[in-house]
Amino acid sequence: MEYKDYYKVLEVDKTASKEEIKKQYKKLARKYHPDVNPGNKVAEEKFKALNEAHEVLGDDEKRKKYDALGADWKRYEQTGAGGGFNWGQYAQGTSGAGGYQTHSSNFDDSDFSDFFSSFFGEMGGAAAGSRGGRRRNSSSFKGQDLRADITLPLEEAFTGGKKTITVNGKNLRITIKPGVEDGQTIRLKGNGGPGMNGGENGDLYLTFRIPPHPRYTRQGHDVYVEALVPVYKAALGGDTIVETLNGQVKIKLKPGSQNGTTLRLKGKGFPVYNQEGNFGDLYIKLNLQLPQNLTDQEKNLFQQLAALRNDLL
Repeated sequence: MEYKDYYKVLEVDKTASKEEIKKQYKKLARKYHPDVNPGNKVAEEKFKALNEAHEVLGDDEKRKKYDALGADWKRYEQTGAGGGFNWGQYAQGTSGAGGYQTHSSNFDDSDFSDFFSSFFGEMGGAAAGSRGGRRRNSSSFKGQDLRADITLPLEEAFTGGKKTITVNGKNLRITIKPGVEDGQTIRLKGNGGPGMNGGENGDLYLTFRIPPHPRYTRQGHDVYVEALVPVYKAALGGDTIVETLNGQVKIKLKPGSQNGTTLRLKGKGFPVYNQEGNFGDLYIKLNLQLPQNLTDQEKNLFQQLAALRNDLL
């Protein structure tokens, strides 16, 4: 008879706590549950093995005796079932088969291995040879958590708003708060996979993907943009209009503004997520724009300016 390593089945260490064992069991049982894997015989056998392992390791008394059995298993393999190995020192109670009485509602006796039956006897007081008297009543499980990406242009990440998305064939109407970041994940409780046997629904984890913008660059809560400024306006100073994510803003240029100068507008950047009224800053880089296709009169004026500047040098 093959020894069952229940720790290996549940993928836990022998030093795992009862809570760790319970948590790991729920995780794997949800993964291999027959309702999640209809018609999958491999998953069904894995699910049975998980239930059996948890039946032992999830019970303090059974786990203690199972651990003690592990130390003596080599002797059993050498002597065989009829070689004087005393199962009675591990099994307790009188269950009709002289074995350990259990009370599991997850599955019937036919779901247990020969190793388990030899170790603990028949399930729930059933007589030897009369296995399979109960139908399986699977435990409830929380539904599977789902993950999805949603692509937002920078403008929508700035303003937020309502959006309809389709996940797993289901349309969801969600509200996006202003200021979401690229790679940010939010949790939508109860919008994942359906629960099993009365269990609660899983959750949906939604990750935002914000592609680069051709005009604006976002760094944290700050926004960077370049503005074309006519050379004469940079030289003489004056007002100029700059397009931003939040509409047009008027900036005042100082006379003699140089190419590459960066201006900072406080509080005109990106909204801070979940902090209403709090914004980053807007940085505007000035790119001087030279006139093209000059008329003769314009050329003459530039020549006059050049002559004046030479006289001053």
